[in-house]
Amino acid sequence: QVTLVESGGGLVQAGGSLRLSCAASGRTFSTYAMGWFRQAPGKEREFVTAISWSGTSRTYGDSVKVRFTISRDNAKNTVYLQMNSLKHEDTAVYYCVVGRDNSAYAANYDYWGQGTQVTVSS
Repeated sequence: QVTLVESGGGLVQAGGSLRLSCAASGRTFSTYAMGWFRQAPGKEREFVTAISWSGTSRTYGDSVKVRFTISRDNAKNTVYLQMNSLKHEDTAVYYCVVGRDNSAYAANYDYWGQGTQVTVSS
């Protein structure tokens, strides 16, 4: 049984910061890419960012480049998402994912968390 548990979501004012965490359990994820997608009400799911198993390759969606940073700790099977300069349009449910490589394609990811809500007030 693979489990991904996200934490760190909440309410923040525009311009503020949040850090999301995702702890994986059930198998060793050190050889898998990890990342984040998000979905806002009434909108399609959107790729946010992903990181390779080694941590040397990172991919970012255009809307979050420069503002968001992904990192991982393989010893803890955990991936982090540091979100700075948050905007109202970043409001969404953020989903942690595990997959074969750090591409932006949802089909690449085999495991998805339950999601954590991020709300940015304007």
